[in-house]
Amino acid sequence: MTHPATPPRQQQFASDNYAGMCPNAARWFQEATASGHEPAYGDDGWTQRVSEALRELFQTDCDIYFVFNGTAANSLALASLCQSYHSVICTSVAHIETDECGGPEFFSNGSKLLVAEADSAAGRLGKLTPDAVEAMVTKRSDIHYPKPKVVSLTQATELGTVYTVEEVRAIAAIAKRRHLKVHMDGARFANAVATLGCQPSDITWRAGVDVLCFGGTKNGLPVGEAVVFFDRALSVDFAWRVKQAGQLASKMRFISAPWLGLLENDTWLANARHANAMAQRLHAAIRDLAGVQVLHEPRANAVFARLPPPAVTALRAKGWRFYEFIAGGGCRFMCAWDTTPESVDAFAADIAAALPG
Repeated sequence: MTHPATPPRQQQFASDNYAGMCPNAARWFQEATASGHEPAYGDDGWTQRVSEALRELFQTDCDIYFVFNGTAANSLALASLCQSYHSVICTSVAHIETDECGGPEFFSNGSKLLVAEADSAAGRLGKLTPDAVEAMVTKRSDIHYPKPKVVSLTQATELGTVYTVEEVRAIAAIAKRRHLKVHMDGARFANAVATLGCQPSDITWRAGVDVLCFGGTKNGLPVGEAVVFFDRALSVDFAWRVKQAGQLASKMRFISAPWLGLLENDTWLANARHANAMAQRLHAAIRDLAGVQVLHEPRANAVFARLPPPAVTALRAKGWRFYEFIAGGGCRFMCAWDTTPESVDAFAADIAAALPG
């Protein structure tokens, strides 16, 4: 997306990817850079320590791999669950459907994404439902149709809603009955856990999730996502997939070490709680403004709202950046781990000033 020359802003609301590295992650990154020589390709002590810390976090013995970004995490995880003649059930707004450039299909040698009808009720936008999954699985069973193999859930969703523990369990129950695996795109998994107040295990393997792509980049890391296989049988040969895809970092400690900072003292959760709180602050500031239509109360770290086109133009002229294509004609305002109350208040004030009348 290109923007005209505008006054610089220190903080923006376009994406949590705009944010930098949180201090705890930076400290551990510096520790790793000063550690001298270490074994390559993930055999270093840093990567082993993080893997053990993640197993403790999820309270189970799981297989863990680190890749550079979310597209690789999702694409390679799904490829490990599917053959080329299989299909993956997801919603029309799932990141794997809209924003990964065909990566899941490419790395699985052609597995098709089956787009199911998402829930359209306020507060449940962008979610799969058990009925929608059942409808997709039973739609056809002949040999001319790509066989459903995986259900993919985005947690939190691309529209800022969050699956409850009960909702994940209900979908996973359908999946298991129909012999499907459950994949979770957790780019904003931390924000969902912060909202739900549950244990990470409650919303993943205890609820029936087989593999989680645990996002760190949007929550204070410089780079790197963790692919967590709760069903370890599904990760057979995954290391070769990572290598073939160009995702095997030779100096993996520089990806894994910042995770220690994120996991230390639940920094990952504190970061997510703060981002969520800033979204709530922004929502409270603009929800009653004449001319603003908030789509639903934020459940994670994003606010979705419709503004008059002249107001959008005025905000851009003042240097604010945000996305419009994600919210079906509305605007997405995304908060991050480092979003300040002052930035929220300044943005809200400019929204109010940009509205007609």
